[in-house]
Amino acid sequence: MTTSTVDEFSERLFDAVLGAMDMWAIYLGETLGFYAALAARPMTTGELAAESENNLRYTREWLEQQSITGIVGVDDPSLPPDQRRYSLPKAHAEVLTDRDSLSYLAPFVRMMTASGVQIPALADAYREGGGVSWQQFGADMRSGQADMNRPWFLSALGTNWFPAVPDLDDRLKAGGRVADIGCGEGWSTLAIAKAYPNVTVDGFDLDTRSIERANDHADDLGLADRVHFHDVDAGSLDRDGEFDVVTAFECIHDLPYPVKVLATMRSLAKPDGHVVVMDEKVAEAFPGRGDDVERLMYGFSLFICLPDGMSHPDSAATGTVMRPETLEAYAREAGFEAVEILPIENDLWRFYRLK
Repeated sequence: MTTSTVDEFSERLFDAVLGAMDMWAIYLGETLGFYAALAARPMTTGELAAESENNLRYTREWLEQQSITGIVGVDDPSLPPDQRRYSLPKAHAEVLTDRDSLSYLAPFVRMMTASGVQIPALADAYREGGGVSWQQFGADMRSGQADMNRPWFLSALGTNWFPAVPDLDDRLKAGGRVADIGCGEGWSTLAIAKAYPNVTVDGFDLDTRSIERANDHADDLGLADRVHFHDVDAGSLDRDGEFDVVTAFECIHDLPYPVKVLATMRSLAKPDGHVVVMDEKVAEAFPGRGDDVERLMYGFSLFICLPDGMSHPDSAATGTVMRPETLEAYAREAGFEAVEILPIENDLWRFYRLK
């Protein structure tokens, strides 16, 4: 066990408080349009308030805090407040505003702020059981997760991930039908269709607003002719043997009834079809003191995934930290005979093929 002195631990907690303040200020900067405006050009307080249509006094305070904490720059701090010109460094702008960048982390802040809003409800759930549902977390949680995963799916799925598994890649290149379970706003579904122009893809999710947004995204990308989204509980599907490939990206650990959904995935696939699951790349066994990935995943579990799962009766209550042996146990109960870890390299996600 690693221990700290009183001073070391108090400093760690103080840094965490400063980080929380930065996170909430970043949430405001994205939500109020401050970063989008500053990414275009340097501005005075008055120019930014007018451009973003926000209150002048609050805009000034936000800009000064952002300068103090080192997120935005100021040309001459000695000038009167209304004359100072603020700028957003290019590297910071990529992280905060570039939706296509793999470094885009503003949605992460959106997600954690959405969970923070629910702290009283989370505390009640911890005391009494039950949970906080995905719907209760609201629009910031839904869009935050979708926007975080979007650049990874669109840039890596067809160029790095699936090509690392030649027989899967060949099957998709040849065409056929794909079912994407728990598709959310549909970026994994759309990435498959975009990377493999000979396939048709059906995305399934029971969150109505996510499916509505997924259809919008399909229209925007010109893929609505080959991609179809369905507002339905995947565990209730009855379409045996229709699909060449069946996928579930980063959702099995969230499901209250994972065995039921995995059994459905097994039935959806053709006898020679592929069933692929992507989930969190946590350690294979509980490590005691963990690395930053383990810390991140337990944070997600405490504040988002476990409460969402626990909001359903008789939930499996998996939580974010689903280790390989847990998935394998679910898969065997669902009727699969083996689970293969696929040779796809990623720091956050592990890929499985269920046989």
